[in-house]
Amino acid sequence: MRITSSMYYKSLYSQNNSNLQSELFDVNKQIASGLKIQYAKDDVRTFVDTMRLDNEISALGQVKKSTESGYKIANQTDIALNEFDVTMNRMRTLLIQAANETNGSVSYNAIAQELRTLEDHLINLSNTSIKGQYLFSGSATDIKPISDDGKYMGNSASLNSFTGSGTTQQYNLSGDTLFLGENSSVKRQITSNVVNKNLVDTFPIGFESSNPKEISPQSTIRDLMGDTDASDTVAKHHFYIRGTKSDGVSFNTELLMKDGDSVEELMTQIGNAYGNTNALKVVDVTMNSYGQFVIQDKIQGSSKIEFHMVGAVDYNLGDGDDRADISDGIYGTAGLISNLDGGETDFNKFVFGTNTTDLHVKEFVKSDFTSATASITNIDALLYDRTNFSKEGSILSSSVPQIINETNEYASASTKLSEVSSSSLNGSTFKLEGISISGNPYDVDIDFAASGSTFTDNISGNTYNIYNMATPRVAVDGDEMSYQQLMDVMNMATTQNFPASSLGTASEYDAAIESANILGEYSISYDAKIEFQDITNTSSLAEISLYDSNSGNFSAASSLMTFNSNNAIVIRDAKTDFFSTIDKMINSVEDYTMYPDANNKNTRNIGIENSLEMMDDLQNHVARSHSQIGSQSTALNRSVERVQALEISAMTLRSSVIDTDLAESSLRLTQLSLNYEAMLSTVGKVSKLSLVNYL
Repeated sequence: MRITSSMYYKSLYSQNNSNLQSELFDVNKQIASGLKIQYAKDDVRTFVDTMRLDNEISALGQVKKSTESGYKIANQTDIALNEFDVTMNRMRTLLIQAANETNGSVSYNAIAQELRTLEDHLINLSNTSIKGQYLFSGSATDIKPISDDGKYMGNSASLNSFTGSGTTQQYNLSGDTLFLGENSSVKRQITSNVVNKNLVDTFPIGFESSNPKEISPQSTIRDLMGDTDASDTVAKHHFYIRGTKSDGVSFNTELLMKDGDSVEELMTQIGNAYGNTNALKVVDVTMNSYGQFVIQDKIQGSSKIEFHMVGAVDYNLGDGDDRADISDGIYGTAGLISNLDGGETDFNKFVFGTNTTDLHVKEFVKSDFTSATASITNIDALLYDRTNFSKEGSILSSSVPQIINETNEYASASTKLSEVSSSSLNGSTFKLEGISISGNPYDVDIDFAASGSTFTDNISGNTYNIYNMATPRVAVDGDEMSYQQLMDVMNMATTQNFPASSLGTASEYDAAIESANILGEYSISYDAKIEFQDITNTSSLAEISLYDSNSGNFSAASSLMTFNSNNAIVIRDAKTDFFSTIDKMINSVEDYTMYPDANNKNTRNIGIENSLEMMDDLQNHVARSHSQIGSQSTALNRSVERVQALEISAMTLRSSVIDTDLAESSLRLTQLSLNYEAMLSTVGKVSKLSLVNYL
């Protein structure tokens, strides 16, 4: 076969030139772009690995952005709480200064003014925001968390940063936790608010002490209750106690004591009424330096114990009756605390002989509540839960938080009454009395029954079913009734909008509720108290009282539930109401009050001494919240560091997969260039040989 020039060209130049040109193009492209490949077709494996790493780097970038954003919020919250600590320490210092009894009105006023300034500063700190988002509002970041009057307006939701596959980290501290949170380690502590002096020191005239001593546990019952003659051995001192135990079960009991018995023995019996035994104490009953009874729950984290006590003694048992005994034959109806209504509470009238009765009634707990019933007209001390809701303008409020027994949580509108009640409600009756928004009296009985609960308007005599919301619509089982259903009945009574017919249909019942809601509105407040809003009047005429029909009857079972009461003052509790507590502390300074004293203008004032103890609890609560946000901030910072490390690792790996090694590519370019030049030289020489052969 003859070898032609065309065959030389194809063999030595054409194919090699094409390959070298392609390789030179690729290596120049890699050097120019810095990438090994431009398209998937260039290298499928490299392309797939690169796409996977790109996705991972993108995800890590999102995690980093989310975590860094959360860290900024957590860190700013941490800074705000640092300022909280500083401010509260200053407030505590001022309270210690106020506790100095040498202070005059000028000093007290100056301290109170600075405390109010610090309170405003705390409110401003609570409303701290970043880029228009409030730190302590939960998920409602566009709502200012604390109103001007110190009420929390946010929610309890947590906000979380995405920190990795299937993992999140909370970065906020909701105001619900900070301002209304619960400390399960705190033991509830309550105190009476009447200062008890040794009454025997004030008698007889001419020998009385100018400065009688406060009662102590070693004092006698005669010292506590007073007397106008020599001590005797007759058990004539009656003590009527009402309250709630640690487990949420209410009780009422009568204690009978002698002149020579000690106050300490009375305290022991009070403890026994709560369930104390020789083997186990569920409460501690002590007495402070002002002769006031202090009761502390031994169970941590419970908000249930309550206390109320009235003492009574008949100074003249020689007439054949004992008026201090509410079950004495002199009374038409035995067992009613209202039987003591004719007694005298001012012992000085016995001292000076101006008394009109031999019955001395001793008050231990006093409030500003007014009686909701005509059966008690004279002595506020007799009132426990037959009291009117407090009124401020168009809003009426109860005083007792509704606490779920099993969990110690606040009740809500959907909570069943039976979850708060001492026991089953079926077979019991609640009394609802007062004045409607139009100024007319109302008197309603709410009867609970498993077969269907009803309520009766005692003025018209009509009885109505309380319907459930299930299908079919039937009268609700008493133990299934919710607070919302109770408040619907209360609203119908307060606005005087009852169903069209007795025992009416479900539609008539719903229509009455709808009409009532146009005029008034009932709700459960943030601290689980029942509130009524008069929609039609800025200054409501309404009055409301809700109580168990057994209230005040020591011959019957104790009240199953309490809504508004003349109860002991709370000094410590597991539940926190931050700004309400701060306000009470400052009030104690503004009123120059060292300790609770019902004779002051504010009968419920906690006193400066108790304010210090409450401040300790508040500071501990804030410290725990601070620790929480601190741990969150640390966790978020570590997440940022971890993501940054992973991001660098992924980018390094991606670079090794897709990025061009410029030194290697440059060397390869040089080699290819040399190869190309060698090929061209060879082709030239071959072409010259062919021409010679031709010639």
